[in-house]
Amino acid sequence: MMQATDLGFRYSRLRPWLFRNLGFSLERGEILSILGPNARGKTTLLKCLSGLLAPREGQVHGANGIGYVPQDHGAGPSFSVADMVLMGRTRHLRAYQTPRREDHDAADAAMERVGVAGWAARDYSQLSGGQRQLVLIARAVASGCELLILDEPASALDLNNQSRVLGVLSGLAADGMGIIMTTHHPDHALHVSRNALLFVGSHDVRWGPTDELLTGPALSEVYGLPICTPTVGTLSGERVIAVPDFGPSCRACPVPEAVGAPLAELPLHISSRKEHL
Repeated sequence: MMQATDLGFRYSRLRPWLFRNLGFSLERGEILSILGPNARGKTTLLKCLSGLLAPREGQVHGANGIGYVPQDHGAGPSFSVADMVLMGRTRHLRAYQTPRREDHDAADAAMERVGVAGWAARDYSQLSGGQRQLVLIARAVASGCELLILDEPASALDLNNQSRVLGVLSGLAADGMGIIMTTHHPDHALHVSRNALLFVGSHDVRWGPTDELLTGPALSEVYGLPICTPTVGTLSGERVIAVPDFGPSCRACPVPEAVGAPLAELPLHISSRKEHL
């Protein structure tokens, strides 16, 4: 669905290269995860892949229809969810043309596919961050895209919404859509992606099978702290996870005292009895 060859980009000749000699290919129905530290060029790469920026070097050959979901999706103006998703049909309309019946049908189908149809009449600006992210995915799907590009789709979301977004993306990939996403969560890549891109340096962007690429030593090199990748048992079977070592925890600090006793000696449950309050 997409192939990038020897890509390179910098914002000017006086600025350093964000990346060079970058290459990968994406198959239909595949989710490609892109990982790396902040300000390393991941978002810029997405803009090059989606056509918002022209690479300084190399070529991108890709799908005709690309849907782009940026990371920053503030509440914005007050539109209904249905209208927000319907905006995805803009590229199919002439200037000032009113959406047609087929456009409304495509928007309705996208909301059903992503699981947000029940919110159609709700005010988009009043939704939570996770809900807005799903609506923007539905808007991209309504455009009729074959390839979906997302910038950190699960950032700032709680665990439940992370799981929901990843589940939606996995479902879209199972239906044949190609997906490229950036993430700061190696666990997300290990969970949904067969292949990954790992930004190690401007001249060192590695592409390969996720389980071979996202190893403890490689992730430790990228993020600058010890990371191990053990295999753990979950309710759905064994899988590899990434565990960072953040250093000494607050448990090494002195324990404050409350009501004359260390916290560790206080009851572990809350009782309605007054003497426990």
